[in-house]
Amino acid sequence: MKKILTIVFSASFLLSTSLSSSSAKLNSQRSTLTAHRSLMILTSPAFKNNGVIPAKYTCDGKNISPPLEWKDAPVGTKSFALIVDDPDAVPVAGFVWDHWILFNIPPHVHEIKEHSSAGIEGMTSFGKASYGGPCPPNGQHTYHFKLYALDVMLALKKSSSKKDLEQAMKDHILAEAELLGKYDRKKK
Repeated sequence: MKKILTIVFSASFLLSTSLSSSSAKLNSQRSTLTAHRSLMILTSPAFKNNGVIPAKYTCDGKNISPPLEWKDAPVGTKSFALIVDDPDAVPVAGFVWDHWILFNIPPHVHEIKEHSSAGIEGMTSFGKASYGGPCPPNGQHTYHFKLYALDVMLALKKSSSKKDLEQAMKDHILAEAELLGKYDRKKK
C-alpha cells in the first residue's frame, strides 16, 4: 500500500511539474505574441498619427490614396492586409464606412506609394473595389488605417468585403498597427 501511495504521489508531482512548465511556456508564447502585435509601426509621409489628412486624399481633392509605410513586421509574415474605415460614420450611415480594403499584399512590400495599390482590393462601402477618400457629411471624422501582418496568403476574391476579410484573417494575425487621420469638410 505504501508503495502504491508513493507511485501515485510521484506521478501527481511529475504531472503537476509538467503542467506548470507547459503553462509557463504558453504564457511566454502569449507574451511574445503580444509584443509582436505592438511592435509593427504604420506611418504616412502625408500626415502624422492623429493628424489632419490633406484634402488631396479626400473627396474634396483628387480622392487618391495617401502614401503609407510600415516597418517591424514579425518573422513569418506571409502577407499583409489593410483596412481603412470610418467608425464616426455610424450615426449617419448606420454602419462603419469602409474606405479601402486591401489583402494579399506581398511580405516584401513595406510601403504603398501615393495613388497606387498593392495586393488585391476588396469591396468598399462606396460599392467599388478601390480607394475612396474621406468625405464626412458632418463634422470631423477619424479614419482608421489598420495594417495586419498575416501568417498566410488569403483565399479571397477581389469582390470580398471587410467582413469576409476579417473572417479569413481570424487566427492568422501575427501583428497589427494602426494610423489615425482626421478630416473635416469645409463648407463651400
